[in-house]
Amino acid sequence: MDFVIAAPLELGIDLNVWPWVWLSIGIFFALIELTLLAGSFVLLPFAISAFIAALLGFYDVPIEIQWGVFIFGGGAIWILLYKRLMKFAGDNETAPGVGANRLVGLTAIVTAEIDPDDTERRGRVKIESEVWNALTHHEHTIPVGAKVHIDEMVGTRVMVTPVSAPIPPTSPPLSPPSNHQPPEAS
Repeated sequence: MDFVIAAPLELGIDLNVWPWVWLSIGIFFALIELTLLAGSFVLLPFAISAFIAALLGFYDVPIEIQWGVFIFGGGAIWILLYKRLMKFAGDNETAPGVGANRLVGLTAIVTAEIDPDDTERRGRVKIESEVWNALTHHEHTIPVGAKVHIDEMVGTRVMVTPVSAPIPPTSPPLSPPSNHQPPEAS
């Protein structure tokens, strides 16, 4: 019965060579993890389980157990690392109100005119004693002193909209306003 299970697992390789095969697999997986996967811990568990399987092979443990350690041990280590990394990743999220995103939703004062067509990006706003570069999707220029609402962060700039839309300049009236009331319609 042992021969039926062990024969496919040997893959035609001498049992004395398997520890070296496991060692090679462990080194290969570790190198791939460190160079190409940049420490994402995808292959690291299987590199560890291959090293353990190599140790078992050097002590003449049956090939079935070596394969079991490699596959199931690697899977178990992967699950443990995944759970730990997800807990760690969740703990390190930026809290609300920290970083530049804390500015979204605040009101600012324009300190340098914000032109929607300004290719040089000269617009500036002052927010809680900080001066930030500003952009707008609004169709009119936002003058100095206007209050603006911060909608989002775009890189290192704030995207703003006027709190009360400025009235676009119009042509001057042709005559002074009259004081008489128009006739009432009956």
